[in-house]
Amino acid sequence: MSWVLVMPLVIPFITAVIAFILRNSPANRWVSVVGSVLALVAAAVLMVSVLKEGVVAAQMSNWSAPFGITLVADYLSAVMVVITAITGLATTVYALGEIPEETEKLGFYALFQTLLAGVTGAFLTGDLFNLYVWFEVMLIASFSLLVIGGGKERLDAGIKYVALNLVSTLVFLSGIGMLYGVTGTLNMADLRGAVAAAENQGLITVIAMMFMVGFGVKAAVFPLFFWLPASYHTPYFAVSAVFAGLLTKVGVYALMRMFSLVFVGDIGFTHEILLWVSLLTMFTGVIGAAAQTDFRKILSFHIISQIGYMTLGLALFTPLALMGGVFYLVHHIIVKANLFFVAGLARQYAGSTDLNRIGGLYKSAPLLAALFIIPAFSLAGFPPLSGFWAKYLIVKAALELNFWFVTFVSLFVGLLTIYSMTKIWAMAFWKPHPDGIEPTPNRAPPQVTRAMILPIAALAAMTIVIGFYPEPFVQFAETAANQLLDPTDYVTTVLGVQP
Repeated sequence: MSWVLVMPLVIPFITAVIAFILRNSPANRWVSVVGSVLALVAAAVLMVSVLKEGVVAAQMSNWSAPFGITLVADYLSAVMVVITAITGLATTVYALGEIPEETEKLGFYALFQTLLAGVTGAFLTGDLFNLYVWFEVMLIASFSLLVIGGGKERLDAGIKYVALNLVSTLVFLSGIGMLYGVTGTLNMADLRGAVAAAENQGLITVIAMMFMVGFGVKAAVFPLFFWLPASYHTPYFAVSAVFAGLLTKVGVYALMRMFSLVFVGDIGFTHEILLWVSLLTMFTGVIGAAAQTDFRKILSFHIISQIGYMTLGLALFTPLALMGGVFYLVHHIIVKANLFFVAGLARQYAGSTDLNRIGGLYKSAPLLAALFIIPAFSLAGFPPLSGFWAKYLIVKAALELNFWFVTFVSLFVGLLTIYSMTKIWAMAFWKPHPDGIEPTPNRAPPQVTRAMILPIAALAAMTIVIGFYPEPFVQFAETAANQLLDPTDYVTTVLGVQP
């Protein structure tokens, strides 16, 4: 069974090595495409195993849990690995049309595959120290992708990105050390019992808050999100898309895992704080988006806003709320990556992402306009697209708890999201170009535009399918939520499996 868990990790690393060796050859881009396809196949095999068994786990190097390196996948882990592989493949294909040859020679595809390996490792690891290791792999690869290609703006963004994420890493690592000192273990399954049995529960709550801060920076929650809008609008659009789709979601995943599996002894305190953090994240993110006039900056602030909905599902901590959080997590990765893809292709046509300097895309690129409407309306929560069901589950969970203020904020943020998406549509697509010209993709040959439109169309189709046929996805999210609320199978599988 160990190979099922290992292959989604090994394939991106092998692909990265081959792509780096061939970085001076055009073949390196096709190596990345093939590697991404194989990673998706491996992720699908893992998903099938999880659907059959519920939880799968493996111990590396003949060390039994809780002493060795554990890889484990339940429903939440498996779906995150699958969606990572889908996003990776879509981004690789999109990059064929955007990334210039000189950037490829700097090792773009090797760094990209390393990033995917780091994200996948974070979703599959079963112990906290290795989660820290995967965070570091992600940080190194993402910083390199952020600044690759040079430029003052990218370097400035990269410095801010790394500085704040290093603070997060320091807090996280300090929390790991303190938790190990109290419990004597870092295996997540073993920690559930060890934390519950700890004598000093007050200290455990302090450590939990350190983890909340560390993961909160990664997830870009209020007030720790300032690094995100300062950096995500600067790199290549392919890089922005994979950052927007995946990186913050690792922080959200870590919060969901730790605050449902380990830190559940003082829910009245920890989850109350998380509730207010979520509401402030939703509100400040959407206000920031409403104030912007740049396509990518609007989308960057909306990442923050939508993260609030996901952490809100964890904060409410009911089966329905967690179901909504998981559903929202998966839906948002697809939609947000796709919107950044659209923004990149819009710039190919119009030459800018400043809404005041572009226009007329509806007339010159009707297919792109149609493909923008799908993820934009889904992000705003229009029925029957995937975003509607995600918001519906969260709002319904709040109503069941009689949290009227939470419901009001959720709906109000949804209205302001509609405003932002409408502003993009009106200024970039509907109104004539301010210079009276017709946007054309003359900055790239037709085959490049076709390569970039393919992943946009594929992700839009996924959004439609999830929206029109939500039942199997909702049922999957329900099972994932139940596993989070009752991690008995997770714990027994990890601690009972033999190396």
